[in-house]
Amino acid sequence: MSLYAKFASLAETYRGLAQSGHNPFKVAIDRVLSPTEAIIDNRPTLMVGTNNYLGLTFDPECVEAAVAALHEEGTGTTGSRIANGSYAAHRQLEDALAAFFGRRHCMVFSTGYQANLGMISTLAGPNDHLIIDADCHASIYDGCRLGGAKVTRFRHNEADDLDRRLRRLPEDGGARLIIAEGIYSMLGDRAPLAAFVEVKRRHGAYLMVDEAHSMGVLGRTGRGLAEEADVEADVDFVVGTFSKSLGAVGGFCVSDHDEFDVLRVACRPYMFTASLPPSTMASVLKALEVLVRRPELRTRLMGNARALHDGLSWRGFVVGPQISPVVAVQLQDVATTIQFWSALLENGVYVNLALPPATPNGIALLRCSISAAHTRPQIRRIVEVFEHVGEKLGVLKVRQAAAV
Repeated sequence: MSLYAKFASLAETYRGLAQSGHNPFKVAIDRVLSPTEAIIDNRPTLMVGTNNYLGLTFDPECVEAAVAALHEEGTGTTGSRIANGSYAAHRQLEDALAAFFGRRHCMVFSTGYQANLGMISTLAGPNDHLIIDADCHASIYDGCRLGGAKVTRFRHNEADDLDRRLRRLPEDGGARLIIAEGIYSMLGDRAPLAAFVEVKRRHGAYLMVDEAHSMGVLGRTGRGLAEEADVEADVDFVVGTFSKSLGAVGGFCVSDHDEFDVLRVACRPYMFTASLPPSTMASVLKALEVLVRRPELRTRLMGNARALHDGLSWRGFVVGPQISPVVAVQLQDVATTIQFWSALLENGVYVNLALPPATPNGIALLRCSISAAHTRPQIRRIVEVFEHVGEKLGVLKVRQAAAV
């Protein structure tokens, strides 16, 4: 039997994507012009699927910091921190992140995916219990599988179901770690974190919150949902990424636990992966400074998010339940969603195509991620293109008829 036989169904779906006119896995960005514009297939394109929430990828201070580090310390570390040693910037970045979150400890990872993979698989072993929100990111699910802990899912954003699941767990002496996200990446909705904290206290569990999409977005100083909900003291571990608001790549975990540093010699995805290059660490350090110094970026971001969310909703599209930088449009089926996505690209608007099984409840989504760098004329253009394509494909008529 072929090694590839198990992928037959997936391969058929993959081949079918090209029938829409564009294959999302083969879209090549010819040239990036700014945080919001690029050239794709020789066509000027508005970028509405980048997660570049604060628009810092072209920030002059961040670029200059990265260039200086590149010249001073080279292109990469060429190994893990365990093998090749920590650069001064690794420690500076960890200290800066710990200070930003008001925590004592921080570990930096080479990607946000590895931060979840490493922390979850290391913290929870075969005798422990992981209780995770059903809509958690793939990296969280993969971390659960790698560590061998017993995994229980609870219904998305339902504190009562979380409580019920915890009550049903056996009293076997294992630790219990609850995992939720600040802003969920598909629909842009937020966890009811204060309610989760009450459940956590009741059962003596630990709590990890992935603030990947909420760091730099929510909270008085941009620390995320835990800050906004005023429950930071009850969150044991905050995991996040540099590839959203901080405009780079990498991940981290911060905590106040006294024993935290032992994870540096227990966490395999941390120990055996090449560490971040100096240029990336320099740009992230500068981006963190910008995030703190320029709170108006968060204000502008949320204003843009509301403008896009309300503009699409007013025109009859079904969008996510809460205002956030993730603005997801739900369509009636996979085939229509693929066709719609391809037509948007033909009209100069790039969004993310999100299909089952990566989406909640098997729905098909056009996932937009808005930026503080988008202008209001650009947002109006995005809405106009959505409306044009929706009318051309008969999607809006279907919605209006259903409403009647």
